[in-house]
Amino acid sequence: GDVDFIAQIEMVDQNPIGKSSRSNPVTYIKAYDEIRDLYSKQHMSKIRGFLPKHFSFNVDGGRCDACKGEGEQTVEMQFLADVHLTCDVCIGKRFKDEVLEVKYNHKNIYELLEMSVDQAIEFFVDEPSVAKKIKPLSDVGLGYVKLGQSSDTLSGGEAQRVKLASFLGKGKASNKMLFIFDEPTTGLHFHDIHKLLKAFNALIEQGHSLIVVEHNTDVIKVADWVIDMGPEAGVDGGTVVYAGIPKGLSKCKASQ
Repeated sequence: GDVDFIAQIEMVDQNPIGKSSRSNPVTYIKAYDEIRDLYSKQHMSKIRGFLPKHFSFNVDGGRCDACKGEGEQTVEMQFLADVHLTCDVCIGKRFKDEVLEVKYNHKNIYELLEMSVDQAIEFFVDEPSVAKKIKPLSDVGLGYVKLGQSSDTLSGGEAQRVKLASFLGKGKASNKMLFIFDEPTTGLHFHDIHKLLKAFNALIEQGHSLIVVEHNTDVIKVADWVIDMGPEAGVDGGTVVYAGIPKGLSKCKASQ
């Protein structure tokens, strides 16, 4: 195709999505903004003058002052690994008691963040705009992940799919991008691979293009064009063994 149509190149690798323990999937995909707005509109919030910022653990106001919204306190050990202890003020709930008393549909903000993505989508059935923001995480096979799960507990493959979900959530854009994915099927069950392929197709329908570095045959067979590098790895690689449609790959003896 014409490279002039590509406005940006995005490498979607397996590096962590955030270094802070306060970073999590729902903040990364920008869905937490709408959730905080929703909680600030509840009757108890209006009585107490709570704003969306009071439901954030990144700024002072509603977060626990003792642990700064971390939910735990770190004891630095001089010659050993640091020890992480549950905060004895908020008992790991990250927010002040008066903030936790604000509830939407019988759940406070801590209880919501403990929900899985799929549970949250059902929970927000009456708030379609919030459910729509969260749904891309389910679409890429992360329905089991907690909304507030710390990003440093996600695997490389999970972090990569959170990044993919963030792009899916943006919808159609005027800028067409070239995405490069580095082995996105690592650690995935074959059912989740099909979810991943649907997510890829969604990006293509938005007008973007994809280059996928992959060995999985389920991914290779649905590609529009395959470039097989080899014939082996390392010093025995680096040669284009085959380039063409997937159907012709099986007829290439050098690729077998």
